[in-house]
Amino acid sequence: MPTLPLYRRLFCHRFFCLVGGIFGAGGIAAFAAAKHIGGFYGDFAPILLGNAPVFLLLGLGKTESCLPRLAGLLIFLGGSLFTATLLALQYYGRPLFPYAAPLGGLLMIGGWLLFTAAAFCPRSGGSSANTPPTLH
Repeated sequence: MPTLPLYRRLFCHRFFCLVGGIFGAGGIAAFAAAKHIGGFYGDFAPILLGNAPVFLLLGLGKTESCLPRLAGLLIFLGGSLFTATLLALQYYGRPLFPYAAPLGGLLMIGGWLLFTAAAFCPRSGGSSANTPPTLH
């Protein structure tokens, strides 16, 4: 049985499906909390819910390229850091560390820019250019 590279083992399709589900459910829960409780929940709900589809796409798609996976990882780290910082502000009155929320935002922006760059990279896996893209 061939050994998979580390990035393919750690950031497999199941990981991204799991993260997409957590971000989607967290976004809906944060919208509900914003309506009923107030606070910072309404600030990070769109971040979670808006980024959830990219994880589902990575999880359900069959890309073997490293660039989209790295982009997804950056968006995951950035969204998690941004959300955790706003939750820390909500409950403890201070951020996780100075400039944590802007760093999370920059990581998400970098991830989305990597997705943009991936559009211009040749497809990997030896598929021909005449083969239409599929999700399986």
